[in-house]
This record gives sequence, C-alpha cells and structure tokens, in this order.
Amino acid sequence: MSEPVLATSETQATSLRQQVRSAVIWRSGTQIFGQLLTWASTFIVIRLLGPSAYGLFAMTQVILVLLNMLNGYGLASALIQREDAGRHAQRQLFGMLILLNFALGGLQYLAAPAAAAYYRQPMVADLLRVQALLYIATPFIALPQALLSREMDFRRQALVNFVSALAGAITALAGALAGMGVWTLVAAPIALFATRAIGMTIAARSYMWPSFDFRGAGDIARYGGVMATGQIFWFAQSQADVFIAGRLFDPHMLGIYTTSLFLTQIFVSKFVPPLNEVAFSAYARLKDDKAAVGAAFTKSVRLVMLVAMPFYLGMAATAEPLVAVALGPKWMEAVPVVHWLALAMPMMTLQVLFAPASDACGRPGISAQNSMTGALCLPIAFLIGVHWGVMGLVAAWFAAYPLYLALSTWRTLPVIGVKFGTLVEAIAPSALAAAAMALIVTGLDALLPPVPELLRLALLVGAGGLAYAALLFLFARRMLVDSINLVRNRGA
Repeated sequence: MSEPVLATSETQATSLRQQVRSAVIWRSGTQIFGQLLTWASTFIVIRLLGPSAYGLFAMTQVILVLLNMLNGYGLASALIQREDAGRHAQRQLFGMLILLNFALGGLQYLAAPAAAAYYRQPMVADLLRVQALLYIATPFIALPQALLSREMDFRRQALVNFVSALAGAITALAGALAGMGVWTLVAAPIALFATRAIGMTIAARSYMWPSFDFRGAGDIARYGGVMATGQIFWFAQSQADVFIAGRLFDPHMLGIYTTSLFLTQIFVSKFVPPLNEVAFSAYARLKDDKAAVGAAFTKSVRLVMLVAMPFYLGMAATAEPLVAVALGPKWMEAVPVVHWLALAMPMMTLQVLFAPASDACGRPGISAQNSMTGALCLPIAFLIGVHWGVMGLVAAWFAAYPLYLALSTWRTLPVIGVKFGTLVEAIAPSALAAAAMALIVTGLDALLPPVPELLRLALLVGAGGLAYAALLFLFARRMLVDSINLVRNRGA
C-alpha cells in the first residue's frame, strides 16, 4: 500500500475519532444537564400535583409507550447506515414517517374509549385523544435527527434537546402553578415535542416535501420493521416484571421494587442510551470493515464498563446509607432490593451495548432475536419468582439474565467481529478492580463508628473512589492510561 493511501486512511481514522469524542461530549453532556433540569422540575411538580393525577397519567402511558415502539425511529436508523441517503431517499423516509405516525395517532384516538373502559376512568379517553397530537411532531424529529446523526453532528442535536427539555420543564411548572392538574402532565410533553420538532428541522435544514412513492425504498421499510419488532420485544421484557407484580403485590411493595429499580438503572437507562446513539453512527461509518467495528465495539465496552462496574458494585456496597440519604427513612425496606439489583445491572448494561453494533452492520435481525429471547426468558422467571415476594422477583433477574446475555453474546459477537476472549479482556480489569473496591468499602463500613448517614455515605464513596483508582493504577495501568488518552483525544 502506498504512503499517500496510508496517510489518507490515518487522517480519516483521526477525523472519525475526533467526531466521536465531540459527539459523546455534546450528546452525553447535554443529556446530563437536561436530565437534571427535568428531574428538578418533576420533583417540584410532584409536590404541587397529587397521586391521582399521576395515576391517571400512568394509565395513558401504557398505550403511549407501546405505540411509540412503532413510530418509525427504526426507519430513520436505516437512513443512517444506508450508503445512498440522497434527497429522494430522505423524502421517501419523510413520507413513511408521516403515514405511520398519523396512522398511530388515529389508532390511539379511536382506541381511547376502550382504554378508558378498561381502566374504568372516563377521563383517560380525553387524555389519550389530546396526547395523540404527539405523533404529529415525530416525523419532524426523526428525519432531521437521522440526518444529523449520519453526519455525526451531535452538537446541534444536543442544543435542541436541551432547549426542548427547558420548554417542557417550564410548561410543567407553569401548568402545575396554574392549577391545571393532570393536564399539566399532558401539556409538558406536547411543548417538548413541538419545540424539538421545530428546532431539529431548523438545525438539520430538512425543509422538504414528503414523497409517497416508495419504489426503491424496500430496504428502509424492512430495516425499520425488523428494528420495530425488536423494540416491541424489548418493551415486553422491560415491562414484564412490573406488569406481573402489579397484580400480586400491594402498592407499597410494588413501590419499593419499582423505586429500587429506578435507582439502580439510572446509569444504564439515562447515560448509556446517548452513548449508544453516537456509537450507532460511528459503527455505521465502519460497517464495511468488520475488524474496525470489532475494535470500536471493544473500546466502547471497555470505557463504559470502566465507569459502570464501580457505579453498580459501589451502589451495592453502600445500599443502606444510599437509600437513607437519597430516598429517606421510610424507604429502608428497599436496601436489600437495591443491593441485589445493583449487582444484576452490569449484565443489563453489557446487553444494551450489543444492539447498536449489530444494527449498524445491517443485521437488525440479531438484536430482534436477542430481544425475543429476553421477552421469553425474563417474563417466565418473573412469573415464577413473584410468588416469593419482592426478593423472589429480584432473584428472577439472576436466574434469567445470565442465559439471556449468554445467548445474545453468542449471536452478536461473530457479526461484529469480536472474539469472546477479547470481550472478557476488555471487561475483566474494571470488574475485578470494582469487586475488590466493593469488598474494601464493605469492610470499612463495618469499622466505622455510628455517624450521620450523609457523612457515612460520603466517606464510603470517597474511599471507594480512591481504592478503585489505586487498584487500576497498580494492576491495569495500561488500560487506565489508554482510556484517559482516548477521552482526552490522544493516542490511537
């Protein structure tokens, strides 16, 4: 190979690395600020409204979440990884999104009375009819988001997302203060979606008429259909535990479980998804080079687990003071639930990292099969475990998730060009260091004299952070230095 070709290849690799780094900073950074803003607004609104308002709203969310699995974001993902994404393909995608979302909105509108009858709450029908407006905005979000993601431009996306989150938060606060009741929870998402649709369209300059001539767009439809199938199975597995427990647990114990789950899933549900968005776009750029995809995936897993392992194992080791400080004394029953669920979350984190790589390589069927496996294994385990109460439900995670993860790993690694031993090598240093750190923190906690819970938590977190850093420095220095250099955009 000639020197100019090598130089060009190196320049392209450096450019992609810089784009990924910038994308992660913008997408994750604004995600964090946006979440903090949303959470602050949410907690204030919760205090201003009442449980009945959130109960009515939750009834509508079952319908919304299910139909949103079909809203066409999989079609938009097809455009990101497609070689030919010219103006005609963009217009075809726009047409598909409009037809699909208008149909979903109409379906929700028509199904509203049936949902209200099921819940025996007539107001649910009114709420669902108004919430059908959300589907109008979706095509104007999904298309420009796909165009910006294809160009690895997450800076403008991030700014729009932050502004739209601000609009939603302001609307929620204003509605609650104005005495709108449950309609506050309907108005806020509509404001957020409308702002995001306008902002994304301007950011991507996606001013075009839709095309309803879909000749030559069969690959987009097939790809989107397969991804939607996988998302439906993901919906089934992710909601199965609450759906099953909701019929057998009293509200108090269900609240203990779901709040513990919310706390332990903060990292995988709030911080990993934006990283996966960036990863999908990066993998799509490399999809013709399986070795490059494999190397990028391994590096991604190494970085994510470098943070995830101490987060989860540290949470398990500090469950008692963490629950006391974060949730309060009335939630102390959640301590063992948080402890054990935190130990299960590394499996879930690794699992969700697989889909972007296989999808971007043009094999969305792999993630659909994986989701189908989860939709079969997890509900069965939850159906059995729920008869032993909340800890039986927790035990179901350890019964089903290893099998689910093993089958997903077996299917996915050959497609993305990664050997199992390579994956283990990427995870082992952070896993071993985090396990040792958790033991150190547990031992220290046993030696501490009685102190206020906040001070106890601060001492344990500080000691754990120092222990984890020291262990990595002593036994995995090369990985630590490489990870730091990657974040700082130095080295390979």
